[in-house]
Amino acid sequence: MEVLVCGMVIFAITGTWLRGIVANSAALATAGTVFCGVFVQALPFLGLGVVVSGLIAAFVPRERLLRWLPRRPATAVLAAGVVGAALPGCECGSVPVARRLFGDGGAAGAAALTFMLAAPAINPVVVVATAVAFPRQPKMVVARVVASLLTAVVMGWAWSRWGRAEWITRRLPPHESHGAATQSKWVLFCEVARRDFLQAAAYLVFGAAAAAALHVLVPPWIFEHVGARLILGVVAMAALAVILAVCSEADAFVASTLTMVPLIPRLVFLVVGPAIDVKLVAMQSGMFGRPFATRFGPATFVVAAAVATLVGLLLLGGTG
Repeated sequence: MEVLVCGMVIFAITGTWLRGIVANSAALATAGTVFCGVFVQALPFLGLGVVVSGLIAAFVPRERLLRWLPRRPATAVLAAGVVGAALPGCECGSVPVARRLFGDGGAAGAAALTFMLAAPAINPVVVVATAVAFPRQPKMVVARVVASLLTAVVMGWAWSRWGRAEWITRRLPPHESHGAATQSKWVLFCEVARRDFLQAAAYLVFGAAAAAALHVLVPPWIFEHVGARLILGVVAMAALAVILAVCSEADAFVASTLTMVPLIPRLVFLVVGPAIDVKLVAMQSGMFGRPFATRFGPATFVVAAAVATLVGLLLLGGTG
């Protein structure tokens, strides 16, 4: 917070000088326009997402979801995907929630992992943000929802079939109920919303800056080369999603600026990002253990990229 305040003071003092530099450079003016466009468009959805996430953390006992799950693993996975679609939240918050719901594995474990992948990818805030980012392309919204839900369900079923309890080497962290008992629910809401906002907004700034840099630093012929080859475009955008680690409530605005890339690779970017990226690998290693992360992460990457490509070919077709 101190660094943020100092940075704001420095920018305020040097604002006139910085505006002069940007105005005299076409490249910096373009980068500034792209950065501000992505950040300003995404910020309301990010704020709404963390508010709803904080309300759920403070007022909705997540353990109740376990009692609602069907006993059969296959049915429990489908139910978890639907529940995840109804609960807004960033992928940063879905990992600890999934770890608490995971318990000792079994049907609850597969459902928890499905929830972890579905909640940040197809919740109402993300769906509306995607529709705003792609206003004249409703098929893009449908394709993202279908591909992300299929990815979550496939990985849930895969865990129920091939997952091993010994891969979970990290124990559950101390439960939040004691902290919630010693402070008001509204204080807990404020703390959760503040923490999630600062964490997610940092990645949003990084993603917006990366989108601006791509527009200015990457020659147009590279995007034309990527766009002319589907497999190359899919691999490149999937890798970019892992590296940038943009919040799921803002990644659609980053993808919408990459107009030089076809829709199908951009769909892959939107599906892979909320499922697996560098920050999620680190969080999964800390919450579940390294043996889990080294297996679940690469498998999720492959499944998400493949499912998004197939769904994109079916729904986006010639527009991709």
